[in-house]
Amino acid sequence: MTSATPAKDPPLRLLVIAADMQAAAAVAERFGSGADLSAAGRVAGAAALRAALRGERWDAALYFHGTAGLSVAAALKIAHELGLDLPFIVIAAAVDERAAIRAMKAGAHDAVLLDRLDRLVPAVEREVREARHRADHRAALEMLKDSEARFRTLASNLPGMVFHLQREPMGNYRFVFVSDGCHKIFGIKQHEMLNSARRFFDAFEAEDCRSLVAALQDSAASGAALNWEGCLRGRARGRWIDLRSVPQRLDDGTVVWQGIATNITGAKDIEAELRASREQLAELSFHLEVAKEEERERIARDIHDELGSILVRLKIEAALLASKLPPTPASLREKSASIENLLDQALGTTQRVSRQLRPGILKEFGLAEAIKCQSEDFAQSTGITCPVQCDEDIEPDAETSLALFRIAQEALTNIAKHAHASLVVVRLRREQGSIALEIRDNGRGISEADMNKPKSFGLRGIRERIHSLAGEFEIAAAEHGGTHIQLRVPERRALEPNTAEEELQRNLF
Repeated sequence: MTSATPAKDPPLRLLVIAADMQAAAAVAERFGSGADLSAAGRVAGAAALRAALRGERWDAALYFHGTAGLSVAAALKIAHELGLDLPFIVIAAAVDERAAIRAMKAGAHDAVLLDRLDRLVPAVEREVREARHRADHRAALEMLKDSEARFRTLASNLPGMVFHLQREPMGNYRFVFVSDGCHKIFGIKQHEMLNSARRFFDAFEAEDCRSLVAALQDSAASGAALNWEGCLRGRARGRWIDLRSVPQRLDDGTVVWQGIATNITGAKDIEAELRASREQLAELSFHLEVAKEEERERIARDIHDELGSILVRLKIEAALLASKLPPTPASLREKSASIENLLDQALGTTQRVSRQLRPGILKEFGLAEAIKCQSEDFAQSTGITCPVQCDEDIEPDAETSLALFRIAQEALTNIAKHAHASLVVVRLRREQGSIALEIRDNGRGISEADMNKPKSFGLRGIRERIHSLAGEFEIAAAEHGGTHIQLRVPERRALEPNTAEEELQRNLF
């Protein structure tokens, strides 16, 4: 297998400026097949040289000193006027050495004496090589200039400020580049920010400035992306800025961030509106819960006081009537006993519904006893075993107690409807100033689709109650089957912040 023959460089195209063809022939002998002199006829006069330079591409020009009608200076001037970086080599007789020196001073790249023509070929090759290097360099500069122009156009059209920030090993910050968006976002001119990075940091509120410096230090130390938000001060007070960049550490210890700063005030305003809307909805939900509890209490009172009293009176009347019945026939006494049993069931149902509507035991004996009682009613009505484990002396405030009781009630109701379980375990415990409620069953489990149903009002109600208590809520399919509900709420509801605290929070966040 033969190796591939390396490609040869194309022959040089040399323009010979001479009075006669003998000079061109002499040059051709020196270059052999390494130069193309087919188009290098005699060039005499400025017009002929200009036409030759315009019509063809040449690698170098060889000027024979003494060419009539065209001096070295005139030939060089024509090449410069045409914007050509063409290697120009003067060939002179030995007696014209001073003339050759003058030609070099006029701008010729080299001069070769006729008695030293062995220097001609390496001199031409060297100058051609350097001319090509200069052409490559100019092309690279043009590409760089075009790339920089495109970058500046892109940066100026971005909705923000593109920046190149450096932190030197001594800890000083310096901007290498900021885009036109600098003035629009910060109200600071580009040259001012480039001259002093302090202008950038001072544009933020004092607390946010410290937070930004800490974020930059963390990003530089860990190499993590910078993702920071802060609020401006002064005329732009209330304007929110988002900074995003990935750090790069240089060999000398300098850290560089190249990223973008954007104005996110609109998004923050929308976020604030959504937060306010959520707070209003939470207040409305709380109001509705209060109204619902009041209505439940009224209904429970009516059931207990009126319907319960009527059932008790009916039971007494039925007992009196049964005591006066004759021994026979036996069917009358059986019917009377059946009526008394039905009245007992009605009384039991009345008491159970009344407890569910208004858990009086919650006020009298506390949350733990109320949940135990609810679990007993659940087990009795559904046939599902439901043991309860409660820590002692759990005494949250009234609103928290009622919310946790309703959550447990709702969870047990959902289990009865959907879980197909045979065992439910309820645990209530205290954990470092919080109350944790855990409910686990061995039913069919819950799926993501079940949790995300738009009409899952039971789960939605539980989440709303937990949110109103500033608590945490988690529900998932248990590892060995069934569903596992965990929630944690503060044992005491936080006091409402005063006006000064609210103002401080607004200033800090």
